[in-house]
Amino acid sequence: MTKPHDKLRGLPAARKKILSGLRFTSLRLRLVVVFALVALTAAVSASGIAYWLNREAVLTRAQDAALKDFRQQLQTRAGALPLNPTQDELQTAAGQMANSSQRYSVLLISENASGDQVLGYSDLESFTLAKVPKSLRDAVKKEQSVSSGNKSPYHLYWQRTVDHGTPYLVGGAKVIGGGPTGYMLKSLEPEAKDLSSLGWSLAIATALALVGSALLAQAAATTVLKPVHRLGVAARRLGEGKLDTRLRVSGTDELADLSRTFNRTAENLEKKVADMSARDEASRRFVADMSHELRTPLTAITAVTEVLEEELDAETGSVDPMIEPAVRLVVSETRRLNDLVENLMEVTRFDAGTARLVLDDVDIADQITACIDARAWLDAVDLDAERGTTVRLDPRRLDVILANLIGNALKHGGSPVKVSVRLDGDSLVISVRDGGPGIPEDVLPHVFDRFYKASASRPRSEGSGLGLSIALENAHIHGGEITAANSPAGGAVFTLRLPRDPSPLTEEPGPDREDGADADGDRGEDRSEEGKEQK
Repeated sequence: MTKPHDKLRGLPAARKKILSGLRFTSLRLRLVVVFALVALTAAVSASGIAYWLNREAVLTRAQDAALKDFRQQLQTRAGALPLNPTQDELQTAAGQMANSSQRYSVLLISENASGDQVLGYSDLESFTLAKVPKSLRDAVKKEQSVSSGNKSPYHLYWQRTVDHGTPYLVGGAKVIGGGPTGYMLKSLEPEAKDLSSLGWSLAIATALALVGSALLAQAAATTVLKPVHRLGVAARRLGEGKLDTRLRVSGTDELADLSRTFNRTAENLEKKVADMSARDEASRRFVADMSHELRTPLTAITAVTEVLEEELDAETGSVDPMIEPAVRLVVSETRRLNDLVENLMEVTRFDAGTARLVLDDVDIADQITACIDARAWLDAVDLDAERGTTVRLDPRRLDVILANLIGNALKHGGSPVKVSVRLDGDSLVISVRDGGPGIPEDVLPHVFDRFYKASASRPRSEGSGLGLSIALENAHIHGGEITAANSPAGGAVFTLRLPRDPSPLTEEPGPDREDGADADGDRGEDRSEEGKEQK
């Protein structure tokens, strides 16, 4: 059971995973975010500076007007009072001062004839001596020394305070010449409301600037990224082999230069690929033509060598013993040359894409047995296949594959050679394992290469070096694969995997030739005779 704290512990990891998935992988998103951040920073900075300047201007204007009026009222009203006024006189003077256009509360303090402190309030509920900061009272009472730079012993002092969220301006001064001390309290709430409205206006302006910058960034991103998107699409089309892809170029900016460079690159690539394709096609055609041209004289030479071979095997001994080795060499090399020409023609069919499948339902055990029996390998090969396993494939091409794999195992691996057959879902798997030392690790990647031979010192060894390559091509045309490896128990293992029914891969042949015919109109001969091995 998952504990609650385990779930909580997993939340940060999940959050990190989500955030990692939201990384700025889109250039458009990054442009919009950068534009928005720049606009937000600029708007907030401008709004903050504007708010601060307007706040100081509004407060200073209200403050100066109130203090100036208070100073005048103090000199006019409080200065006209007697030296020791009564409370009623102070109260009347305070009320007259409070009726000023600036609308502030007034508190007057003096001493009567008995030396007692007398207070006069314009608004006892809103302004009392307790609301005057002590530091302000001390400053107002302090007498200054009179000098050339300071002609008055008493000065007007002020201070801003906040009471229950409302800002106030508190000022105080003493009437020169022994008059009363006066204090004023003015509410700055109207100015605060004006500043609040200004702040909201600047916030809305900042939000609008942010939205505008996002829209501007989107427009800019569209303008900038549209050519980039077109370039990406063109690059993908070029990578898919559509070498005629070109970009429409307009303007003289860097993106236009990039588009022109892409077009020049694509044009040069198209020319080079066309040249290479032409040379490759010419090479394939040369091999095909050469193979066909060689078949006619080879047929005659083969017939002659067969007669010579019969003479060698005859009991009459009509061949001179001195030339018998030369005759046998000619027979052997003629047979080898004939096999090489046939292999070259088969490779040409694969390269030209003209090889076709001629599918039939066959019993795989009978097919392998027939391949082994035709080459007299029954005593050297151990077959492990269940009778009655029917698959659909091209019998001739399967015979070529098996002849190459089994012949290669016998000649280069050695007995015992074991052929195993099994079904793996919709696939047929045939493995051929020999009893030899295995294939060197540096040779394994190249066993299916054309004309590759493990020993460079034996360039004229048996085989053309095309057998395994042809076997692999025949597997590919079935939609299958052949792999080579070394068995842990010793020996090399070649594994053939084919689909049980490659019918979807079958292409309809052209109307001008029969099924299974090659590009030149000749039906592919059975070239699975002994000796078609690769290495």
